[in-house]
Amino acid sequence: MLKISNKKGIYQIMDYFVHKTAIVDESVVIGDNTKIWHFSHIQSGATIGASCTLGQNVNISNNVKIGNGVKIQNNVSVYEGVTIEDFVFCGPSCVFTNDLTPRARYSKNHKYIPTVIRHDATLGANCTIVCGHEIGHHATIAAGAVVTSNVKPHSLMAGVPAKQIGWVCECGQVLDANKKCPDCGREYEEEDNELRDKRNGN
Repeated sequence: MLKISNKKGIYQIMDYFVHKTAIVDESVVIGDNTKIWHFSHIQSGATIGASCTLGQNVNISNNVKIGNGVKIQNNVSVYEGVTIEDFVFCGPSCVFTNDLTPRARYSKNHKYIPTVIRHDATLGANCTIVCGHEIGHHATIAAGAVVTSNVKPHSLMAGVPAKQIGWVCECGQVLDANKKCPDCGREYEEEDNELRDKRNGN
């Protein structure tokens, strides 16, 4: 628990953990029960939800919005223009971008290309998400994949560039040929190249 004073000397109790080696800039919002570990940096304007875990050497850039229950593993930089919804898993060293034509000499004046990671998606270790795309809810991006297009909900994506190779359940397991989860038993149906849960049609 942190006791932090604002500029007027008024104290607020912040119920989250920040390791002593981490840096949190001013004008940052961090939700309760969130943990920020060694050598991480949270830049001004960032918003991080409740019950998140940010591993070692994580950088959250200016004005980034991160939902509740998000897990970001070691060595991940979330750049300005990226939005991460609730309960997303970002594997170790996964990569985000925010500029399709970067040059060290020429500044883009913060004209970043937005990227959205929808709730409950999983980004595998060392995958790359090229900016300007949306990763659908409950999608899984395999380790090392390079995403260069929008990803449908529940899709399993792999390769360079990433292609859909299957479907994944709400629980994360790969569905069998009958669109049934071998772990939790949920059943799905494919309609118009999208997956729908037979229980509720979503």
